[in-house]
Amino acid sequence: MTTRDTTQFLARPDLYDPLPRPLRERLDVIAFGAIQWPWLLRSLWGGRKAEKTALLRRLDLPGDALPNLGSWKADTRFLFHIVDAIETLRPATVVELGCGASSLVIARALQKYGGGRLISYDQHQDFVVETGAWLASQGVAADIRHAPLGPPPGDWPGLWYQLTDPPTDIGLLVIDGPPWALHPLVRGAAESLFPRLTEDALILLDDAARIGERIVARRWRRRWPSIDFVYDRAGAKGTLIGAVRRR
Repeated sequence: MTTRDTTQFLARPDLYDPLPRPLRERLDVIAFGAIQWPWLLRSLWGGRKAEKTALLRRLDLPGDALPNLGSWKADTRFLFHIVDAIETLRPATVVELGCGASSLVIARALQKYGGGRLISYDQHQDFVVETGAWLASQGVAADIRHAPLGPPPGDWPGLWYQLTDPPTDIGLLVIDGPPWALHPLVRGAAESLFPRLTEDALILLDDAARIGERIVARRWRRRWPSIDFVYDRAGAKGTLIGAVRRR
């Protein structure tokens, strides 16, 4: 699988099934899947061709740079949020959880607006290598790191990235993984990086329309009063935007 291909519908069983997960968590996945299937189906739509064309023009990328945005990839609305944030904030460091099409957008936006660095983590070793090569073919670069899945931090269920040397100056945190098939609340563990956010940093959570992400958003609002969270329901999947208040 490369970032130019359509992402497969189901999570890779060879990677996830051997990892220890309680039976209750596996049942949660089945239960939530039965409830939120309309949102899951909508997640397979990547946005209109005109929106993708406008995005590529804004970034001065060729028309075939993002050939496939369907399946589980970020939709155009989420990608526009990323570009807007980078143009406005000019972050020195962007951290991305789950590499892919968004990695190219982030790297190119950083190249165009301010020249910060991108550190991207993904659980698939082969995908990390392929994405790095793909970005290089487009004339951009990123520090893409393999982060195998393991025990989550805090009280969150599922599995979580075992991150190597995460930076302490995150100006933009882009959360597009791990996949919900591990657990509907799996992305809640991204809060382990919130203490590393800089003043005025932004958080962008993809797939925020799904029920699991809505529960995550409620918990984050309760636990992190210093971060203002706003839900943008536009686009195919919805985006949760968190803005760190000035200290």
